[in-house]
Amino acid sequence: MKYFSQLKAALFLASLIPFVRLAWFGYTNQLGANPIEFITRSLGTWTLVFLLLTLTITPLRNLSGWSWLIKLRRMAGLFAFFYALLHFITYIWLDQFFDLHDIYKDVIKRPFITIGFAAFIMLIPLALTSTNAMIKRLGGKRWLLLHRLVYLIAICGVLHYWWLVKKDITQPLIYATVLATLLAYRVVIKNLKTKQANRL
Repeated sequence: MKYFSQLKAALFLASLIPFVRLAWFGYTNQLGANPIEFITRSLGTWTLVFLLLTLTITPLRNLSGWSWLIKLRRMAGLFAFFYALLHFITYIWLDQFFDLHDIYKDVIKRPFITIGFAAFIMLIPLALTSTNAMIKRLGGKRWLLLHRLVYLIAICGVLHYWWLVKKDITQPLIYATVLATLLAYRVVIKNLKTKQANRL
């Protein structure tokens, strides 16, 4: 693609807009009556958005034939980790004030915190092994096996949001539907490939 580098730079800047928006809202006192909740939920939402974008790239590439899309997957995944990290920092700092005892009790006693914490922990090795050097070091097969964790992470992310909301589940249901569609597509494609291989 002729203008791929410009497109990638533009998408990188666009991916920073939610962060800049939050910073601006904080600077201009537009975070509402509960600023910590506003920040936490906004960062969590964008984490989910980028996780789903990461999972969307492969189906979109297959359906459109645009092979260059795969080059954007790493960036989308790293932005998912970026917003997840900020989400986690907001929780342990602004919400819990680094009180390890209270954090431990929260993780143990509140299921949505437990599953959200688990998702974040699983994201860390994916972010750390996102470079070409780490792919070579791990080997392609082991790297692919490790990065399949993204499916479980996305499921945990949706459940984290669903269990947090409790009453109005409209938004979590939308994310769950998108995720279910993306996972179903992969199952269908895998089954088709298996059937084709068995015919040979």
